[in-house]
Amino acid sequence: MEIKKIALNLFDRVKISLWFVVLLFPLTVMKVSVTGGAATVKFRWVMVPIVGVAAFVLSWIWTRALVWNERRGQKPDDSSISYRVKKIVSPLWEKKTVRFSGLAAVMLFVVLYPHLFGMYHTNIMITALIYVILALGLNIHVGMGGLLNLGYAAFFAVGAYTYGLLWKYAGSVFAAAGINAGWLFWIALPLAGIFATIFGVLVSLPVLRLRGDYLAIITLAFGEIVRMFIQNSGDLTGGASGISLIPRPWFFNMKLKPGAAAVYIYYITVALVALSILVARRIEDSRTGRALEAMREDEIACEAMGIDLVRNKLITFALGAFWAGIAGVLLAAQTTFINPDSFTLWESIMILMAVVIGGTGSIPGAIVGALLLKLLPEYFRALSQYRMLIYGVAMIVIIIFKPDGLLPRNRKKYAFRTTGEGNQ
Repeated sequence: MEIKKIALNLFDRVKISLWFVVLLFPLTVMKVSVTGGAATVKFRWVMVPIVGVAAFVLSWIWTRALVWNERRGQKPDDSSISYRVKKIVSPLWEKKTVRFSGLAAVMLFVVLYPHLFGMYHTNIMITALIYVILALGLNIHVGMGGLLNLGYAAFFAVGAYTYGLLWKYAGSVFAAAGINAGWLFWIALPLAGIFATIFGVLVSLPVLRLRGDYLAIITLAFGEIVRMFIQNSGDLTGGASGISLIPRPWFFNMKLKPGAAAVYIYYITVALVALSILVARRIEDSRTGRALEAMREDEIACEAMGIDLVRNKLITFALGAFWAGIAGVLLAAQTTFINPDSFTLWESIMILMAVVIGGTGSIPGAIVGALLLKLLPEYFRALSQYRMLIYGVAMIVIIIFKPDGLLPRNRKKYAFRTTGEGNQ
């Protein structure tokens, strides 16, 4: 029986290998070249055994991984490696000296980062931190409120174009009044959050009774409507050409050079990331946060308990949109150029993937997910043409093996301890 089982397993692997060879034949074996207006096809037959062997090995690894995952689910939690590591690390982390030393080391690294790695890496990190803010904002929608939003990039665009339009139409007025253009950034920062919040409330009004797939479709449509409006309103927004020469923030009435300006924006972004983490943490432990979690788990039971669903959904959309508006201003200040192509559906999906991969509802998970999705492609540009494939595989692997994300939320647990006979 064991020999028969092994033979069947090998036969299945061979079938999978042949299927992949046929499926990938046009991509890996056939190479089309165009010279002088004539197309020639070159067959790279050496790729056939390579694809076959790779598919055989990977299918075997995948099967073993599925078996391991199934057995892991049947074992008690205290037998897992993560539990053992946590059991060793937790007592150390509870010591104030260790905790403060670790936090001080992280803070020191964050402060010194632009001086250690240069302007190129600083700009990459600014972009990653902007997406951290976006992921934390979307986490309020998806992780806390359970509202699937596929048009989150629309609020991002509102924030960016608030700064861009303020510069385009009020920049000359400020210059005539003797006010430096760099101060527009600090004026646009709160305005963008307010305008994005207003848009979030306006979007939530027609979808208060929707949930699940219907809510996702409506938010997706809203995101595309905003992008198409920006693209087709050339007289107002610049259309597909966008808005350029957006000023970077000045430092106490001093215009900074590009390198110094990048460092300045980096520190502003770090401060806003810290503020967004603090706000998200406070919301999580507040009465509003508990109400949002109840709404996420079961809207009917939530409403039956006397929680106002309309108010909760308005709060969810407003809070999430506010941080997207703030992030939009940071993007416009960093790149000094914005156009509708920066706020497509793909951007919304990227932010949602950061939340899902990191861990829905988890603040550390949203941070790690955003950093991974923005930093890894930058440092692996040689694989840029396979980005969609890598993202798809990563999503499948995480959903199967880590359905709660890389850093799932650690929910608080309360337990009664017996201190004596008859006492608790």
